[in-house]
Amino acid sequence: MSENNTVNRNSRKVLTGIVISRTGDKTIKVAYSYKIPHPMYKKEIKRKTVIHVHDGDNKCKLGDSVEVVETRPLSKLKRWRLSRIINSAVETRG
Repeated sequence: MSENNTVNRNSRKVLTGIVISRTGDKTIKVAYSYKIPHPMYKKEIKRKTVIHVHDGDNKCKLGDSVEVVETRPLSKLKRWRLSRIINSAVETRG
């Protein structure tokens, strides 16, 4: 019985997205995109959702591709935490 419980507890949602903002301390905003079919016309429509993610070490930069995992509520809006940075963005200043 306890084995089933741990398997259910450890299966958390994992998403990949792009860092679009890092204004707060230890918090980043990540946008992840997905496609859904239109209800009537069945053409695929692009959608995106912005989520607040806990970045405890402030490692992420704007434009980084990151993997986030679902966690307990950390604040009013943060329900996700940074798992790993997939691709680091190149900073360009003009």
